[in-house]
Amino acid sequence: MLAAVREAAGVELVVSGALDGGEVGAARVRWPDGHEGVLKWRPDFDEKDMRAGPLAAIEALRARGYPAPATELVVQVGTAVVTVQELLSGNKIAHMDERHFDEALAVHALHVGALAERSDVPRIALHLRDDGPGYCLHEPMRRFSARTAELEQRIREIGDEFDERMPGDDVVHQDFHPGNMLSRDGRLTGVIDWDGAGRGDAGFDLVTLRFGIHPAGADRSVVQRLDALLDALPDDVLRPAWAHMSLRMTDWAIRHFPSDEVETWAGLAAERITT
Repeated sequence: MLAAVREAAGVELVVSGALDGGEVGAARVRWPDGHEGVLKWRPDFDEKDMRAGPLAAIEALRARGYPAPATELVVQVGTAVVTVQELLSGNKIAHMDERHFDEALAVHALHVGALAERSDVPRIALHLRDDGPGYCLHEPMRRFSARTAELEQRIREIGDEFDERMPGDDVVHQDFHPGNMLSRDGRLTGVIDWDGAGRGDAGFDLVTLRFGIHPAGADRSVVQRLDALLDALPDDVLRPAWAHMSLRMTDWAIRHFPSDEVETWAGLAAERITT
């Protein structure tokens, strides 16, 4: 990938270390002047769409003082988009306590209305009736078990009630969970991995966070507080967002994780999914 970036952009980057976590590729790289960044690539994507969606969302938040990484390079390499972003300090949050949760809610508040003047930023797709691009696949759930097949049917029924793209003028991260939050000395230093960001309702990210701390990724008091926030969300936000995350996590577990993890996500999905 570095060779392709060199050819496409004339930039000589050197790998300086590995980055842990995540489901897709990323590398720590060094620029010719010595400063470091994070190189990532998104397959089957267009540079124009990256700039119009995720990068525009980051720019809107950074204008509000949000701790999101600056983007230093964007280049099309074949059918993939490669980005190099600022390397933020801190380590991923392994377990969310009350202090982390308070800070996560504080930055999440900046999502609200951040795209009110950016109607050009695409709304996020929910994929409740049809497959997403490599995730939110329906067929694996129909085939895995009677329980997951019933869950998939409920998801499609919810999809019949709502628009395929969630309305709203907020930034939606789409993967807002502790693994994408950095902390140092107990303080939140940044939120990373914005490849799926777009426009919608910020309540979506609270639902994502609820799945992200399941089953044991946060203090019990944090789970209780978050559940209370979800209880207060309007039905037209909570129901499609919960259906989306139920589909995303259960399908992903079927295709990538041991079968007992499928039950973990199907069980959480059943707590709130209604038709």
